[in-house]
Amino acid sequence: MSPLCWEEDVNLREYNTFNVDSIARYLVRIRSIHDLKDLLASPRFRDFRHLVIGGGSNILFAAENFDGVILKNEICGIEVVSENENNTVLRVGGGVEWMSLVTYCIDHDLGGLENLSLIPGTVGAAPIQNIGAYGAELSDVMLSVEVCNLETGETRTMSKDECALKYHDSIFKHALKYAFISSVTIRVSKAQFHCLNTQYSSVQDVLQQQGVVTPTIRSVSQAICLLRRRKLPDPKILGNAGSFFKNATCDTLLCKSIMKAHPEIPSFPGPDSFHIIPAAWLIENCGWKGKQIGEVGVSPSHALVLVNYGGARGREIVLLADSIIKDVQAKLGFQLIPEVNIIR
Repeated sequence: MSPLCWEEDVNLREYNTFNVDSIARYLVRIRSIHDLKDLLASPRFRDFRHLVIGGGSNILFAAENFDGVILKNEICGIEVVSENENNTVLRVGGGVEWMSLVTYCIDHDLGGLENLSLIPGTVGAAPIQNIGAYGAELSDVMLSVEVCNLETGETRTMSKDECALKYHDSIFKHALKYAFISSVTIRVSKAQFHCLNTQYSSVQDVLQQQGVVTPTIRSVSQAICLLRRRKLPDPKILGNAGSFFKNATCDTLLCKSIMKAHPEIPSFPGPDSFHIIPAAWLIENCGWKGKQIGEVGVSPSHALVLVNYGGARGREIVLLADSIIKDVQAKLGFQLIPEVNIIR
């Protein structure tokens, strides 16, 4: 096997979808478990802070330099572990692009990921966020992950329950922040036994517009791709990380109190008797949608999306986010929480 290549003074602009400049002291590409073990044994690795990145779609580099080691997850491969009449179990490398996995499943008549079409990033990053969209989440299909604790060097298999997957949350944002996910194992359904999820009216509308009478895995995926392209700018053209903030949540008592003062605020039932308040609605109703300050701004097509109009620095995007948070808190009483991982 080839020795690890330590790339020095690497501009991370092409490794983050916000397209901001930040110079990393080192970047190392991890293409196998062997590479990871070699890295962990290196004194140079232990001397610096480190960060794992996949597609860079949920990261904002706030500083112009990252004085540490970037681990670029490039472990590939999609393997059939087992299958029966109803389901297929796949083990997928953490460096596989998420949409490549979705496409693989659709091409093989396997259902379960079609509602998660066109979500940017890699498979290894998906459990960290418990990615979800249009009524589906990774937790619906995930069985386990192969994880290396970068602090201890321990490698083990973790079940879905151990990963503590919740709404846009997991153990990897808390107790296991310093983890490298080398593979994810999922169970997907064979098409003839799969129950499609078209509960969102926007999905139903697109299917109807396209003349789809009997939806399929592929037609649902195509509808959701169309919806996402309408809402979210292409990061290759306009730097962004998709939804910058989480939707707000509150318990029933607080929700009633806020709704009394602001009866126009929409809310939806969430997990554990909580209510979900769309963050996009809060931001838009505070006047931020479409607003531009210098080279940064809020997308005119979706209030949750902060954009880099070209040449913006990470800290300028952070300042914009902070201003939005303070304004929403002052006007509507909700504390917005960034969904994007801000690296300072």
